[in-house]
Parts: sequence; C-alpha cells; structure tokens
Amino acid sequence: MQRHKVWDLMAKVGHASCPCHSPLVAARFPSISLPHAKGCEQGRSAVSTPLNTDYAFEMAASSIRYGSGATSEVGMDFRNLRSQKVAVFTDPNIATLFPFRTVVESLTKHKVPHIVYDRVCVEPTDVSFKDAIDFVKQHQPDAFVAVGGGSTIDTAKGANLYLSHPNNEFLDFVNAPIGKGLPVREKLRPLIAIPTTAGTGSETTGVAIFDYTPKNFKTGIANRALKPLLGIIDPLNTRTASPNVRVASGLDALKMCIDNLPRSYKDPTDFHAQEQMILAATFAGIGFGNAGVHLCHGMSYPISGLNKAYLHPGYAGVLGVGRKIVPHGISVAVTSPAVFEFTAPACPERHLEVAAMFGEDVSRVKKEDAGKVLSDALRKFLFELDVPNGIQAFGFQKSQVRDLVVGTLPQHRVTKLAPAEATEEIKIPADLPDILKNYTKHIIRTQPTDIMTSSAE
Repeated sequence: MQRHKVWDLMAKVGHASCPCHSPLVAARFPSISLPHAKGCEQGRSAVSTPLNTDYAFEMAASSIRYGSGATSEVGMDFRNLRSQKVAVFTDPNIATLFPFRTVVESLTKHKVPHIVYDRVCVEPTDVSFKDAIDFVKQHQPDAFVAVGGGSTIDTAKGANLYLSHPNNEFLDFVNAPIGKGLPVREKLRPLIAIPTTAGTGSETTGVAIFDYTPKNFKTGIANRALKPLLGIIDPLNTRTASPNVRVASGLDALKMCIDNLPRSYKDPTDFHAQEQMILAATFAGIGFGNAGVHLCHGMSYPISGLNKAYLHPGYAGVLGVGRKIVPHGISVAVTSPAVFEFTAPACPERHLEVAAMFGEDVSRVKKEDAGKVLSDALRKFLFELDVPNGIQAFGFQKSQVRDLVVGTLPQHRVTKLAPAEATEEIKIPADLPDILKNYTKHIIRTQPTDIMTSSAE
C-alpha cells in the first residue's frame, strides 16, 4: 500500500472516532446533535452523516510464520496443541520431496501420532474431495496439516469441514447457486497449512475450490471457519518447483509479483526472488481473502472444467496431475487483459495505478484509455512469461464461447464483486482471434516480428 493511502486511512479512522460522524450513531439517534470529540474541527451533527456509505472494514486471516526452515517447527506446534492424531495431507508428488519429509520428521521427533493422506488430486474435484472426506471420517483425526499447493490446502479444508459436520450432504456448504451455501455451525479441528507453491494464498483464507464434475466448472466453499489456524511460509519449500509451475501458481498473486515472478521464472537459482514470491502470495491471500476476487476467477472456473485435452508444460508426468490440466493461475491470468479492459470504465484511476506498477507511463493517459493501457501491459507481461496465447491455446473454439459464459454466470460469489456488471449478452466480433488470443502484432510492440508472428498464429 502506498504511504499516502496509509495516512489517508489513518485520517479517516480518526475522523470516524468522533461520535458525530459515526453512521451507527446517526442511525440510532437521528434527531440528536452530539458534542464533537476532542480534535474534531468539523461542526456537523450526527444527522449529516450519510447512512448508505461504508463506515468500517475488517481484516481476517490466519496467523502466519515466515522463515527459511520454519517447517521443522510443525511437530512442536502440534505437541503444544496436545494433538493425538494429526492427518498429514499431501499429493503423490510432494510425498516424495523434502517438504513432506521435513513435516513427518518433525512430527516423529516430537512424538506426535499422525496418519498420511497422499491422494490429493492436483486441481481437485468433488470426487477427490469426497475421497478425502471418507478417509478422515474413517480415521477421525483431531488435527490437520496440509503440505502442498492450494489443491492440498483446499482439500484439507474440505475434509476438516465435513468431518465436523458428518450428517450434512456434500452440496450443503457449497456456494450458491450450485450448492445451498449453508453456514458452518460446528467448530473445526486445527489446521496448519504449509504451502509449497507461491500464488494461491490458501494458507490465509477460508476458501476451498474444486472442479464440480456434474457441471464441468469450478466452484467452492467459502467460510471463515475454514481458515487454517497457522500458515507456515518456508521459502525452502518452493525450491524444487519447475519454472512453469512457478509461473502457473505465481500468476494467482499477479499484482504482488510483478518484479519477482519473471526473475523466478528465468533463473531457478534466484532464491531471493523465490522468497519474495512466497511472501507476496501470502499477502495477496490476505487481500483477496477479505476483499474477494471477481471476473478473472469466475471465468477461470469453466475454462478449467471444460478443458478436454490441454496439458500445461511442466506438468507432464507429475504424480497426481493426470492427462490434462489448465493450472488455476494460468486460467485466471489468461483472461485478465480482456477483463480489465471491460472493467476500466467503472474506476479508471485504479486501473491506471496498476498499469503504472507494470512500468507504464500513465502521466498523460486519458481516463477513457485506462483499460487499453492496462490490457496492453498485461499482455506484454504474460507474453514474457510464455503464458499460453489466450483460450484458443487450450483448444477452445468460437462454438464453445457460449458454454464458457454459461459456466461463468453461476459463480455469484465472485462475479457480483466485479465493478462492472457481467451479463449473458455475447457480442462476438468479426475478428475472432481478438477474443480467443491475447498476443497480436499490434499488442506486443517490443518483441521481434518473427516472435510476434509465431505468437499470433
């Protein structure tokens, strides 16, 4: 956050501390003029404060521990919690690597009984969630630790939820309108999340995302009760990730990784960039865990769910992946140029602020051009990271655009947060590549002609 915004926020909080300017006071005592607090120089009464404006905000997040080697402390954490049976969640690939071994060694060292669930599906589905739920119902753990990416952490959240609500049906807690969106009534077991990728921020949020196979799109469960008790952010745990996996996960935290993600992608030995990335992912998780996300995420769900054959580079042969995958970060990022050009008219100043973060000179840009400037900046950024060239790269054709729209519209939890309303109206331009591709000659101005041509065809 920029310094002037911090000062502005502090000033507003101080202003609101005067009872005369509190909407709560104005609502309860509409006809009473109250004395102003000391230091308040404005002579307005309570009735002058509008009742239809936001007057407060709340930040909720898991506790975070950051540091190289912090994973080895997890056994002590569970010993302090007096846990008697810890369910260790991971995927088949991480189960063979350093982060998982460190967790198991720590639990063993501190004499914490534990069981292992290593069948987590990368980009989980309702089927894989149910498998994990059946496992914990059978073994009845009293605590959880999730070692892996967002898929593992989300799966552990889901298993923890339904273990505490054994009589509920699966769709009871799934976001409406796909599910019932019922409130969480029972207390969940302690969950410690140890991410091995930098991007999802799932270690800080109360959200669990999965592919809902009957509808071929993603949905999820969102409730603060799902938040992990603790997130252990250990930069050592991302060392074994491939460059493509770093990009695919890091793009989910796009705004906070502009400088470090390209460095991490191009140089696997740039450990400082990796450290900054995993910390950025955590901060991003705190941000969107409270403020929410909108159209890029909503549109990503059917892109992943309707994928028939695309297997992203770097994922072939990875245990727990299968034969096809559009990683979540990729499916989110690929629509961002179009989304932010669409939303820019609602708040051009904010879009220009983000464009400036990407290095664009916005000093003379007109407000009506904000969307185009940010859209171009995003295209250049994604091009440099070798992100697939639009949804056509995943195999989607013009005839499937309506299916993608239909799969997006039910994602009310995210689509209704967009600053511009998204409707079912579809206007397909005559130049079809403009909606199926991101990189064209008139966009990637800084690249050699032969590279631009190969990306646009």
